[in-house]
Amino acid sequence: MLPRLCPTQKEAIGWYDDCMLRYANRTILGILEQQPTFSVESSSKVTNNVNQFNRVLGALLDKLQSDASYGASRLKFATGNDSYGNFGNVYALAQCSPDLSQRNCFNCLGGFINEMIPSGFTNNTGAQKLGPSCKLRYEDYLFYNDVSSPSSPPSPVASYPLSQEENDESRILVSLEFGLDTIRVATNDFSDSNKLGRGGFGIVYKGKFSNGQEVAVKRLSRDSGQGDSEFKTEVLLVAKLQHRNLVRLLGFCLEEEERILIYEFVPNTSLDHFLFDVNKRVYLDVEKRYKIITGIAHEDSRLRIINRDLKASNILLDAEMNPKIADLGMARLFDVDQTQGDTNRIVGTYGYMAPDVYSFGVLVLEIITGRKNSSFHNEEYTEDLLSFVWRNWRENTATSIIDPTLTTTSRTDMIRCIHIGLLCVQESVEDRPTMSSVMLMLSSRSLSLSVPSHPPFVTVTTSEYSKERILRSMSENEDSITGLHPR
Repeated sequence: MLPRLCPTQKEAIGWYDDCMLRYANRTILGILEQQPTFSVESSSKVTNNVNQFNRVLGALLDKLQSDASYGASRLKFATGNDSYGNFGNVYALAQCSPDLSQRNCFNCLGGFINEMIPSGFTNNTGAQKLGPSCKLRYEDYLFYNDVSSPSSPPSPVASYPLSQEENDESRILVSLEFGLDTIRVATNDFSDSNKLGRGGFGIVYKGKFSNGQEVAVKRLSRDSGQGDSEFKTEVLLVAKLQHRNLVRLLGFCLEEEERILIYEFVPNTSLDHFLFDVNKRVYLDVEKRYKIITGIAHEDSRLRIINRDLKASNILLDAEMNPKIADLGMARLFDVDQTQGDTNRIVGTYGYMAPDVYSFGVLVLEIITGRKNSSFHNEEYTEDLLSFVWRNWRENTATSIIDPTLTTTSRTDMIRCIHIGLLCVQESVEDRPTMSSVMLMLSSRSLSLSVPSHPPFVTVTTSEYSKERILRSMSENEDSITGLHPR
């Protein structure tokens, strides 16, 4: 029938009640395709208890989405039914092309669910959505062959064995999982020509999917000693972080002993390539540097991050030079109301100490001075960045350490950033501000700042130490930011 109806077409799809026929002169197996689609809606409407109908229908379709996507390679198919009060029953069927991966099947059906129940509401008693890769249908009557035993009727949605949280996490993992073959094709089999860089956790490649989307593929080292469940747990935690200043995790692959993370591709390189290059740092004017500082400091994610390795090489810049924090492999995630635990020891790159406010302070000083946090030689001194900044601060020559490419700008904001950076790197953890306090300091120039004490690893004489304590005591008696619960 189909070749007779489409005699000159190189591709064709025919949908029937019990099957679908498709052919093409190109590879179509294992590829999620969402066009063309065909939709049918019932002319009759739900008139009673519409809200309960939508809740029951939504739960049923979500369950079938998971059941079908988890099916074996020849059984990506699920049916089910439920009732909404005393008003009626709803029956549904979900099916994917058996060659699809779990992730692609899950996403295909999820897209149809969103179209069938826009904004979570519909009053159609039945609807059907057909596509090249999947189909979804529900009705108020039994339209499929019920093969369940009469003595063992289909379990209602309410008795689904997983808890709601477990079910949600399971669906998230399915939606994020990529097949290894897809990753190999995207990266030209992890070609050296696609290599973007190497980090402490593995190699990063540039990839491009068949739909044209560019991605960054991090192939993790195999000697991590991490189990599959631990890896999936970390994927879930990172996936929950949604913020414009974090590099977004798009998915993962756990196949053939490979552990791979797929991130959005950020077109510009990392901050250190601009900041520490004499020729490129001119692109970072004072406005861009201030935007980078505030972007990194901003924390309105549902989870708080303590990044133990926050540094310029882990800050990527997008096309508009907005910062995006990358490589959260050293991050420790915890709920906002949870204690921080032991975060006082030095870990990661030397000079970057937990908690995160210290790392942030070092980064601020690097951004303002244009110098790396490492030892360098002056005419009289060999010192690291913190010692250099602290000495000039004590000698009232802080303007001399500002990056010379910023000579045409006002020095007031730059001096304030140096002041905030020094507050963040004080030796005493209790004296350092919280990141929320730092955000207030950056956003409100009217707030007075307390006098900073010396950073760690800096030699301080007894007289200098006494003078610090006196100045801090005087500052604390004034109306300053120190009233915002320093730690």
